[in-house]
Amino acid sequence: MKKSRILHVGAILLLGLTGTGRGGEIRSLEDVLALQAKTEELGRKVLPAVVALISEEVGSSGSGVVVGKDGLILTAAHVIDGAEEVEVVFPGGKQAKGKVLGANFSKDIGMVRIVDEGDWPVVEIGESKPLQAGDWVVAMGHSEGYDPARTPPLRFGRVVSDGPGNFLTTDCTLIGGDSGGPLFDLEGRVVGINSSIGESLDNNNHAGIDGFREDWDRMLAGEIWGELQLNPLANPERPVLGILMGRELSNGGVPVERVTPDSPAAKAGIRPGDVVVAVDGTRIRGGRNLGMILAKHSAGDEVEVSLLRGREEVKLRVELMRQDQLFEKLER
Repeated sequence: MKKSRILHVGAILLLGLTGTGRGGEIRSLEDVLALQAKTEELGRKVLPAVVALISEEVGSSGSGVVVGKDGLILTAAHVIDGAEEVEVVFPGGKQAKGKVLGANFSKDIGMVRIVDEGDWPVVEIGESKPLQAGDWVVAMGHSEGYDPARTPPLRFGRVVSDGPGNFLTTDCTLIGGDSGGPLFDLEGRVVGINSSIGESLDNNNHAGIDGFREDWDRMLAGEIWGELQLNPLANPERPVLGILMGRELSNGGVPVERVTPDSPAAKAGIRPGDVVVAVDGTRIRGGRNLGMILAKHSAGDEVEVSLLRGREEVKLRVELMRQDQLFEKLER
């Protein structure tokens, strides 16, 4: 690998980073150089497993990362949409045939398996839920498609936010072709997959790796489901309480107009006329705010819902349910 292709991380840090982050304090040039060295080491370690995925049948291309010695590749669902097979191209130019397995479009996650025999380079899988704003991360991908004249560039940045749903946002600079590429922590573990790329630096979304874990077996089995939504509140898999919200109050809080039968809210004892004022201690400003807070959780999570019931404040534990599963129960 050419050193110049790894990135001039030190120059970027000197120009753009100040203060401290959970990945380590940056107080001096020595700190910057140490972080640069660690990032360059990471790049050399993970680069061989960052692949380009090209589909001639649908005329699309994107990126992916090999995580299994059997050739299992993680990517974004929209990269493999409509394809049954893809050409897998490694940074050095080696090519292999890949079979599209399963995908969950609601989380924009998908799997491909290399069908050719070979000893494939792999990377380790990490965790995405523990990530917090300020954590150092590195994004990679075949920007603008596979280019034999260069290796996938390495983009250094920080986590900006940890939601909603299985998504997280970073300020790593991404462009077309990076979709499906990996997001690494500084130990070289995959913590996310590049999903939607925004126009501004702080608007790049990544599908968290923990979302893959939740749907691993279904995707391996070749199941394809879900619908990709730019609006996280339109995601049918988002966690819900099971209430119909009334008109927002000027001083904050969400009135409960109706409680869906056999819903998490009904089971926990939430009643029509209650006002939801907080979830896990976070004050609720309105209906959309409540939805975004819940979207950062997963179905099965238990949250503490604070209510105003008349003049009394009531706190209830509620186990969240997926919206589509709640609708299925109502249709029975």
